[in-house]
Amino acid sequence: MFMLDQATSDKSELAIRHRRALHQIPEVGFQEFKTQQYLISSLKSLEGVVVEVVAKTGVLAWIQGRSEQSVAFRADMDALEVTEKTGLPYASGHTGKMHACGHDGHMTMALLLAQSLSERRDRLEKSVLIIFQPAEEGPGGAKVLVEAGILEKYKVEAVYGYHLFPEIASGTFATRSGPIMAMTGEFDIEITGMSAHGAMPHLGSDALLAASSIVSVLQSVVSRNVKPTEAAVLTVGKMFSGEKRNVIAGQARLEGTFRAFSKEVFEQAVARMETIVRSVAEGYGCDAHVEIRPMYPPVINDTALAALFTDAVGKEFVLEIEPQMLAEDFAYYQEAVPGLFVFVGCRDAAKGHIFGLHHECFNFDESVLLNGVAAMLKVFEKSGVLL
Repeated sequence: MFMLDQATSDKSELAIRHRRALHQIPEVGFQEFKTQQYLISSLKSLEGVVVEVVAKTGVLAWIQGRSEQSVAFRADMDALEVTEKTGLPYASGHTGKMHACGHDGHMTMALLLAQSLSERRDRLEKSVLIIFQPAEEGPGGAKVLVEAGILEKYKVEAVYGYHLFPEIASGTFATRSGPIMAMTGEFDIEITGMSAHGAMPHLGSDALLAASSIVSVLQSVVSRNVKPTEAAVLTVGKMFSGEKRNVIAGQARLEGTFRAFSKEVFEQAVARMETIVRSVAEGYGCDAHVEIRPMYPPVINDTALAALFTDAVGKEFVLEIEPQMLAEDFAYYQEAVPGLFVFVGCRDAAKGHIFGLHHECFNFDESVLLNGVAAMLKVFEKSGVLL
């Protein structure tokens, strides 16, 4: 069982209060105004914490140590457009929106960490920047903050990030050195043929048939164009085509995603996708337009920080997780400074906490948030941030 220090354990009721208040006011990216006000109000009550608004709805909390050099801890703020079905008394008060990815928990851990550091500020050797970041789910608030220069302004040397993870048990953590989450991109494919009567297909060019073939052939991108020792996944999730059952379709549209753990593999596969789509469409007498939108880079953990976290928290509590095909804009911080992304276990079948991220019934026990706070304090002590 992961052991808490007494000061962190005493914050149990506060963890519940913060998390449940935030859970009731879910807001999507760059619209987190109520959330921002709650965070500012909570932070301004803490001694030695300097609060700054950034990126429209983001919040920074700065706790200065003896050195101006700092480490950062990031918590994302935004919710999802999901209709909550947990039946909880503190369920979402915003119709069609829900904290279904645990960001209410991430913010709560960050608030508790800020309070813990405020209480220990006489022991702070290095300064700490706590980043409450908007729009992780999209369009990507981390990039906005990095480009705004906050890491340089606060002399950040390293950055940490957490994510609640219902695939591992409460009381445990999971991380790894190197790639831990994938680079992702979206693609849209527009296919233009020529419609005709269903009884006279020779007079048209069937965009639906071309689209169907493209879906099949695209599966060769990973199986025949990506090195077998690399990992990638291509998904076509939507197809739109046709107007009537007896009309050859003149238009078709495909939508999907591609994920890989390196930019090189991503770029190679994307180039191959474009070639395949245009060639297959031409074979059916159709034209094709491909739009590919690279999104977040891969999340690549710093080896030294991964070892530090495991050593500080204890090997018995830290699992080495396989790389996940999920995506996270935390990667933008890691492109600027060394960073570590850690999964915080929250699965508890006995309490019914078994639903996955983005599920309408996702829930967790607030006690796991105290685990996250205690672990980060251990890391700060081990690394000399806290004396």
